Amino acid sequence: MASVLEKTIRGAVTASVGKISELSRKRLPGDTAFMRGIHTPMAEELTLHDLSVTGTIPPELDGRYVRIGPNPRHGDAKGHHWFVGDGMVHGVKLKGGKAEWYRNRYIRSNALAAETGLKAAPGPRRGVSDTVNTNVVGMAGKTLAMVEAGSYPAILSDELETVAYSDFGGGLAGSFTAHPHEDPLTGEFHAICYDAQKPHRIAHVALDRNGKVLRELPIAVEHGPSIHDCSITRNFVIILDLPVTFSMKALIAGYKFPYRWNREHTARVGLLRRDGDATDVTWHAVDPAYVFHIANSFEDKDGRVIVDFCAYETMFDGDMDGPFGKPLGLERWTIDPAGDRVVRTTLDNAPQEFPRPDERFFGQPYRFAWSTGLPDATSAEFFAAAPLIRHDLAAGTRTTRSFGPDAVPGEFVFVPRSADAPEGDGWLMGYVIDRASETTDLAILDAATLEDVARVHIPHIVPPGFHGNWIAAL
Repeated sequence: MASVLEKTIRGAVTASVGKISELSRKRLPGDTAFMRGIHTPMAEELTLHDLSVTGTIPPELDGRYVRIGPNPRHGDAKGHHWFVGDGMVHGVKLKGGKAEWYRNRYIRSNALAAETGLKAAPGPRRGVSDTVNTNVVGMAGKTLAMVEAGSYPAILSDELETVAYSDFGGGLAGSFTAHPHEDPLTGEFHAICYDAQKPHRIAHVALDRNGKVLRELPIAVEHGPSIHDCSITRNFVIILDLPVTFSMKALIAGYKFPYRWNREHTARVGLLRRDGDATDVTWHAVDPAYVFHIANSFEDKDGRVIVDFCAYETMFDGDMDGPFGKPLGLERWTIDPAGDRVVRTTLDNAPQEFPRPDERFFGQPYRFAWSTGLPDATSAEFFAAAPLIRHDLAAGTRTTRSFGPDAVPGEFVFVPRSADAPEGDGWLMGYVIDRASETTDLAILDAATLEDVARVHIPHIVPPGFHGNWIAAL
């Protein structure tokens, strides 16, 4: 239960709280590992042609690999957290077996315009921040940059310039998410969205294949939970209401990311029927844990909901500048819609993150998932030399690939060889930093063996970001 003081502060004028936070921030340190080393923000927007390539780029690959992350070169470093900062997109265009260009571009927010004088993109805004820095998704024929808990998405051109902000034609009233999930069987997109300014509600947002909002269903919660990801099955939307919640104490102390581990918050998983009302949600207790990213989910032959993801024992348990907590590896949670507690099973206890499936099988029974290893010991940069992991969940086996002692891989995404290729038949694609040479490769790997197919060489460090996707040419 929130203290009387916290309840009183929540009722105060937002501007007053902001002023208190700004004053407190001046007393915080400004040095953080997420603004130096491999995380050093890029100073320029570049367009590079004639990129060097090792190996052979598959001619079937016609499109752009695009990833986004913060590039906090401007503004006050005090109270910084890796999850905040002006968004910057990094992309490589592939066509005809060649790498045509590399580009990096800021998301043209009002916040960036105020800091730099660069012209902000047009389009509707909401909330106190229009910074977008977490994911890039192809949706309804558009390239959308996204963030959770605040801003509307930003539409990007094929050359990664910010065209406009979008509320999906006026259909979206509240916040959106960084992780909308497409149902490949229906073309619908589903998301669970939260907003720090509305701590007592979240929303299920569904869109059709053309990007039209079908519904924005409010669901009651407590404490303002941070719900980074969600998932779907044939019948359900899965809600992860876990013990990382909005912290007024952290906000008033000046921290830019005001979410903390909350021992008073009950950990639970909600099952919402995809066509149901908020009153239809069934809640299932689970031992305290936190989850950023889901690999996949499905319903088994007995109608139970199965969810696979990378879990943590705790997350943000104290004031810290990154996503630090004890990783528990890849877990499977089983939820009986008619039952009570969630049953947890460890599939692989190796520290890992950014699990990705063959998206053509999302929400359905599946076999393969790929994830990026994390260092055994906590790294101040979060990333370190760690292997890429391929999980064969049918065989119960794993294959690993190390990139070397100076190499730092990020998230890898799966790209099918063709629309009707068997599950797992295709390539993996992601950025790998070489600390020694201070360069980055776009690595294209065989998804089955994890061996190199091609490397596109970028002559600088692309700072570790969050999420991206292969966006095929239309």
